[in-house]
Amino acid sequence: MEIETIKAHLNDVIKETDFPSLGEKKIGKVRDIYIAPDKITLVATDRHSSFDRIIAHIPFKGEVLNQISAFWFEQTKDIIQNHVISVPDPNVLIAKKCTPLPIEAVMRGYITGVTSTSLWTHYKDGKRDFGNFVLPEGLKKNQKLPQPVFTPSTKSDEHDRTLSPQEIVAEGILSAEMVAEVERVATALFLRGQEIAAKHGLILVDTKYEFGLDSDGKLTLIDEIHTPDSSRYWKAGSYDERFSKGEEPEYFDKEFLRLWFKENCDPYKDAVLPEAPADLVAELSRRYIEIYETITGKPFTHDFNLPLLERIKKNLSII
Repeated sequence: MEIETIKAHLNDVIKETDFPSLGEKKIGKVRDIYIAPDKITLVATDRHSSFDRIIAHIPFKGEVLNQISAFWFEQTKDIIQNHVISVPDPNVLIAKKCTPLPIEAVMRGYITGVTSTSLWTHYKDGKRDFGNFVLPEGLKKNQKLPQPVFTPSTKSDEHDRTLSPQEIVAEGILSAEMVAEVERVATALFLRGQEIAAKHGLILVDTKYEFGLDSDGKLTLIDEIHTPDSSRYWKAGSYDERFSKGEEPEYFDKEFLRLWFKENCDPYKDAVLPEAPADLVAELSRRYIEIYETITGKPFTHDFNLPLLERIKKNLSII
């Protein structure tokens, strides 16, 4: 989609939804979640979250994320069952109700990152033994690991903790059998993701998965999968040359909008934030669309015939 088309539709965004007939509403960072007795309806809005608040609304973002997840759920359903019942609208996924596991299954294929919890930060500080794997000496930042590693974390509103599988069992969070099954499935999903991404010129660097148990107690993949909001992607074509020069890989960059806010206000403290510049919003939308097209190998198409909320109502048969 051309940037001028995006600019012409900067106000055509889903900020929030109100569909009480779908069930009890819960508001997530990006999605509005409607809980009915027999199913959950996930509506992907165009909200863009950072600094623990909404900083902008990005045209087509919800549609892109929902469609990327739908693509990956389809590509991995032979590995594990997922919660998808149907995708009746580009912004909507209807899912089976599951009981979420209390951990995030984080998979890493490369040693990278800058945060205090990143693998690279721990490694350069001298850590080699991570409980369920030991890293060799001599690794460089952004280097591919000998094999993908499983670094699960707890889920908390305050602060996630990275734990080894042994610690998860020792703290009584999950059984040893369940942790082993989650690790096996997460590894298989990640390898499939890397394989398909590579065919489209991308490196799937790391990601996180959410699992739950269905009504029969069977492990089920839930939430989202391999979206640019839950995964790190690099461009494969330039990786080797950049790595050999000690340069950072080319990656899908959402950070520029976040940096603009840090430079123009105090996004953690200011009660009201300035409006995000239209050019930056349009560029971020374009990048979301580009990564959708790269991952799926399909052109992004949007139905301009109906307003977004009217289209969703029509597709969900909401009166």
